[in-house]
Amino acid sequence: MPKRVKYRKPHSQPRIKGPATRGTTMAFGEFGLKALEPKWVTARQIEASRVAIGRHMKKGGKLWVRVFPDKAVTKHPAETRMGKGKGAPDHWVVVVKPGRVLFEIEGISLADAQKALGSAAYKLPIKTKFITREHI
Repeated sequence: MPKRVKYRKPHSQPRIKGPATRGTTMAFGEFGLKALEPKWVTARQIEASRVAIGRHMKKGGKLWVRVFPDKAVTKHPAETRMGKGKGAPDHWVVVVKPGRVLFEIEGISLADAQKALGSAAYKLPIKTKFITREHI
């Protein structure tokens, strides 16, 4: 979650249609994972993917996480009646649009990178695509 935010409870439905306008090209690493679908990705899903990549990379290589969950999602407690205002912040998400680069890695072989990013893609709720610097 962010250190501080301007508004504690943001509006819940942003425009998630259309392709990503920023973060669509490789900026740091040699291999990357690109989103093909629009969806909210939670902080837990990003962290699970990051840990999965780290397990495959071991000590070598470098990882960049190109997304940050800066949107709070609110929720009412279970079995609460309607009304009484907006619920308390429950978890944090990032709005991912098609074309957004989620992770980048370098310093490992192509086969290891495909295995690492494949295991990370399995943890995410969206379809993704393995990309290399040559494809961009």
